[in-house]
This record gives sequence, structure tokens and C-alpha cells, in this order.
Amino acid sequence: MANESKPTAEVWNDERCFITELLNEATLPDVSVARTRVEPGVTTELHALSVIEWYLIESGHGLMRVGHDKPYPVGPGDTIHIPADHQQQITNTANVDLLFLCVCIPRFAPTVYTSLE
Repeated sequence: MANESKPTAEVWNDERCFITELLNEATLPDVSVARTRVEPGVTTELHALSVIEWYLIESGHGLMRVGHDKPYPVGPGDTIHIPADHQQQITNTANVDLLFLCVCIPRFAPTVYTSLE
């Protein structure tokens, strides 16, 4: 029998963005997938995760900051690798929502998140 995961409702979080959990099951500890929506002009909270994360930009444009590197532009089709324990932050530079998938390996749980603000 296959595991069935249903997306949760979109929720606002303290990271200053909206999150919809698409796949995040305790029975599937190796990976999680969420859709993130950042409103125009918003910069997300500077933070780090203790897991590997990938951003897959679906639509919109922004500036991505990973580690101590200079922020760089991102847009549809871009994939950003964020190593575990690296600070990260994204700014929506467009006048439309920035949408991207967040893939965490292993799965995201609140205990892997550290605010750096």
C-alpha cells in the first residue's frame, strides 16, 4: 500500500512567507517538499537549517543569499542548493509573488530550523 500525503493548507509563518506542505510524513523521513510563497518586496528571515535544502524557483524573481556569499538573482527554472547549517535568505524583487519548492533531505521538522535574526 502506498503512502498518501495530501497538501496542507497554506499557512503564514514567522519566516515572513507562506508555506504549503506538499510532502512531509514521519513515515517518509528521508525527504520533505513544501511550496513557499513570498510576497512582493518581502525578505524572508535570515535562518539556517540543519538539513540539506534545495529551492526550485517556479515563478517570480528574487535575490538569494546562501552562506556569506553576495546575494545573486534567481528566477523561474533556477535550482539553489543550500548546504546544511548555512545561513539563507531570499528577497522577492518582483511585483508578483515569488513561488518556489523547498526540498529538504532529510525531512523538515521545526527542530531543524534556527533563526539568525
